[in-house]
Amino acid sequence: MAGIYIHIPFCKQACHYCDFHFSTSLKKKDDLVIALVKEMQLRKNELQDEPVETIYFGGGTPSLLSVQELKSLIAAVYENYKVIADPEITLEANPDDLTEASLVGEQSKTIFEAYKGIGINRLSIGIQSFFEEDLKLMNRAHNAKEAKKCIEAATAIFDNITIDLIYGIPGMSNEGWMQNIETALSFNIPHISSYALTVEPKTALEKFIEKGIVKPVDDEIAQQHFQLLVDTLMEHDFIHYELSNFGKEGYFSKNNSAYWLGKKYLGIGPSAHSYDGLHRSWNVANNSKYIKSLQENILPSEVETLSTVDRFNETIMTGLRTIWGVSLNKVKESFGEKYLEYLIQQSQKYIEEGLLEIDNANPSMPVLKTTAKGKFLADGIASDLFLLNLQ
Repeated sequence: MAGIYIHIPFCKQACHYCDFHFSTSLKKKDDLVIALVKEMQLRKNELQDEPVETIYFGGGTPSLLSVQELKSLIAAVYENYKVIADPEITLEANPDDLTEASLVGEQSKTIFEAYKGIGINRLSIGIQSFFEEDLKLMNRAHNAKEAKKCIEAATAIFDNITIDLIYGIPGMSNEGWMQNIETALSFNIPHISSYALTVEPKTALEKFIEKGIVKPVDDEIAQQHFQLLVDTLMEHDFIHYELSNFGKEGYFSKNNSAYWLGKKYLGIGPSAHSYDGLHRSWNVANNSKYIKSLQENILPSEVETLSTVDRFNETIMTGLRTIWGVSLNKVKESFGEKYLEYLIQQSQKYIEEGLLEIDNANPSMPVLKTTAKGKFLADGIASDLFLLNLQ
């Protein structure tokens, strides 16, 4: 099974914390959609008839595309790849795009009904916060009222919905963060993705902090928010299946789970990445160059062959973020005895500190996992377990 990710590189405005590739100009939107279809055509043999089980529209802001444009892209996937009978098709969307206004020519149909009508069966809504001051600090295009209104309207049509929330925002108290969590829970949605606010280089947020306009991000407060999130959601029957993701039973993101479990995925669009188990490729992060290249039937990408060390490190990074952990048997089978010995040796200090554990629930299939205490530190622990070179 494989997945297809389609990057839509447009946004109404730039969020102050974002360092993803996007443009606030929609002038090239029509040409970009044509180029996306062309890339799918040129790469139709890459999955070698491996069935596609997930189609994911990410960005950027995919909800800036019209329903017809999204429909044409979904059709292109079906025309060029083998797709399973009931694929997960996710659309990332922002609340300000998800209005209840009727569509032109379809008087009785809402945007949600239109999405469902073209095959989209999962929505990922970028809420980030239900507080006006947080949304303004982040320069989000929607307001708190729109955030709530869009979820209310979405849940009337869609069952499979996830929302994004950001914690560790400067000035946000534990009480305020709990209000955000409780508001999200009040809508009975089955999945929540939540991320610590990160200060990325060359973003507006970094400049505001440097100038003293915004308070620095406090890692200790972020860790408190994270623990409140974990404890509260688990009390409400959410499963903390990945560091930043919480889902009710049956509502894990199939697209993201495939990535963490090392399955193949094809990235379509400017800046999109692809992975086939042995190679990683990435498209040029420039809309004009991407479009021009595909108009000339040239793939605008670079390819890297992953070394054994690269693949080992990626296995550790993705595995420790999830409830599935890192299979020690798989490490031995895929990389050899020396790699397994290195991993166990390097993990020992974290096991002694209660941050990692070896789960022997199935004695024949031991798994290295983070403990509850170690979850928030998963990425840092994983990087310390990375191998630079094995002699």
